[in-house]
Amino acid sequence: MRLESVASEDPRDVLRALRHAVLGAGPAVSLGGGTDLPAEVPAGTAVVITTSGSTGVPKSVAIGRNALIASAFATAARIGEGAWLLAVPATYVAGVQVLVRALAAGREPAVLSGAFRPEPFAAAALGMASYENGSRVPTYTSLVPAQLQRLLDAAETDAEVARALRSFERILIGGQALPVSLRERADAVGARIVRTYGSTETSGGCAYDGVPLDGVDLAIVDGEVRISGPTLADGYVGDPDRTEEVFPRDAAGVRWYRTGDGGELVDGVLRITGRLDNVIVSGGVNVSLDRVEAAVRALPGMESAVVVPVDDERWGQGSAVVVAGAPGLDEQVLLTRVREAVAAAVGAVARPARVITIDALPLLTSGKPDRAALRRRFGSTRN
Repeated sequence: MRLESVASEDPRDVLRALRHAVLGAGPAVSLGGGTDLPAEVPAGTAVVITTSGSTGVPKSVAIGRNALIASAFATAARIGEGAWLLAVPATYVAGVQVLVRALAAGREPAVLSGAFRPEPFAAAALGMASYENGSRVPTYTSLVPAQLQRLLDAAETDAEVARALRSFERILIGGQALPVSLRERADAVGARIVRTYGSTETSGGCAYDGVPLDGVDLAIVDGEVRISGPTLADGYVGDPDRTEEVFPRDAAGVRWYRTGDGGELVDGVLRITGRLDNVIVSGGVNVSLDRVEAAVRALPGMESAVVVPVDDERWGQGSAVVVAGAPGLDEQVLLTRVREAVAAAVGAVARPARVITIDALPLLTSGKPDRAALRRRFGSTRN
């Protein structure tokens, strides 16, 4: 099948290409500006998404139309059918899936164009109201935590933003961990939040509030979360060795995706403990920076903080907390609060060495913090 690149980031151009790739005979769509991609891909491929992720390692993931449709149908089975608002970039898997869900339901998605701001989001959300057979059509959207935080901040003084948040039947939140404090704020406003877990390799979210979608299986192997089911991607374009390593088959021939995440299953509910490779060795003790970051983000005003590894003359490695939007706050005062919280939640050895305040966090186009940039600027690159 022919592979055509969509150079434009206009969501309508992406939607037009996906309509042919998913519902028609193609061609397959290349998103994310991948280079050195082949002109032809295997039959059944719908999209190739190239992303460097938050760590700066590029990858081009091929996803079949059957996987995308299976994910869309499983989502509808879990949270219901209705109309979708695209508020995340269309060139990332979360945006692709919003568009595919709309296509699978036979509805045109509402599209939020330009830089994300609460006021246009509210206008687009409230403008979606429609009725069929005397009943209101449910509406849905997908956001990352940083977007949700901006909306909740705005909702404190803007009744229209608060009303927009309440208007959705469900708001999917993915891309990174959702701090408990943000979830509580969303609940207080009346927003119906669903935490999603997944990646480009799983066609987006495949576990909602820790429970896998229909057809998806989860397993913990040597502490690592593995996923199988109809939503798995076909693999990495031009990298068969990586594909074989990341998508192994078990003794029964079942294909699994190795997520690289640590986790546990308790009564069938998945809990992520952090990236297996986001660990430092401080004074001979392994410290998960994801656990440190979760403890820091539980503090009021620190919901978007990022923890980066730093070199430490005494302990070998340590960590620093980078936080934006904290004008007037003394870094030493913040550090005391942070160290107390981390010591209580993770242990004394995990306490960060520094708190660094900056005007704004660098972000990827997906809305996630650019961790690679923060490491280059403030931390160590040997983690």
